[in-house]
Amino acid sequence: MNIHHLELFYYVARHGGISEAVRNIPYGIQQPAVSGQIAQLEDFLGTTLFHRRPFRLTPAGEKLYGFIQPFFSGVDAVAAELQGGATRQIRIGSSDIVLRDHLPELLLSTRKKFPHLKLTLREGYQPELETMLQNQEIDLAVTVLEKKIPPGMQSRAMLELPLALLVPEDSPFRGADELWKRDPIEEALICLPASEVICKHFQQGLQKLGIDWFPRIEVSSVDLIEAYVSNGFGIGLTVSIPKTKMSPKVRALPLPGFTPVSLGVLWQGKPSPVMQLLLDEFQKRAQELQA
Repeated sequence: MNIHHLELFYYVARHGGISEAVRNIPYGIQQPAVSGQIAQLEDFLGTTLFHRRPFRLTPAGEKLYGFIQPFFSGVDAVAAELQGGATRQIRIGSSDIVLRDHLPELLLSTRKKFPHLKLTLREGYQPELETMLQNQEIDLAVTVLEKKIPPGMQSRAMLELPLALLVPEDSPFRGADELWKRDPIEEALICLPASEVICKHFQQGLQKLGIDWFPRIEVSSVDLIEAYVSNGFGIGLTVSIPKTKMSPKVRALPLPGFTPVSLGVLWQGKPSPVMQLLLDEFQKRAQELQA
């Protein structure tokens, strides 16, 4: 028998169904993949292992689960015993601002509990980070969240970030409403790619106001937006992140009435002890920033 198929069946039997198993398997795998591999196991054995709705193990499923359960239920305990002070690894993806301004402080407290922690940090924004997660290139993604989370992923919202416009310090504009009175708005709009949630929320807000204003300069990071605004290339779209220092060459104009973006964490499967600790640290940090 395929040992991986047995492992998946163990999680299905233990958690009472395929969808619950996917939430608790300690690595990323999507529901169709689990269903397909369980079907292969049943084909190999020539019998049905469980009834789907409502979930109930068949006599054959009970017998197989009773055989594999002692092994798979003890794997984590043996691993923890053998690891002792060995290296633990976590791979995190996020924007440059989070990686630079917020993550170092969180990781200091994490390393106190896991002193041999091995880190891999990847810079990226929402679409890239979701792809990295799906390809199992990272374990956690700290990013803005869409309303609909990709299949197979879990999320935890941490912080709401209001939208804002960045203008040069010497700009005559003191509020966004002064811009809305212009028809058309001649200043260049500098922003992230259109697929980003920030841009989607901004364009939806403009539509409600009956205003057309589309990007003329597209950049890959919030830092670049600030750099190009400070050098007089136009007006930038950003989010207000608490305790983040801006260049003295720019000013932020709030955008009341525009839907804020939700910053949170994405992951797949059941969080490892390191991941769980980091999730808790992110939550604490978010509460501090919100306050």
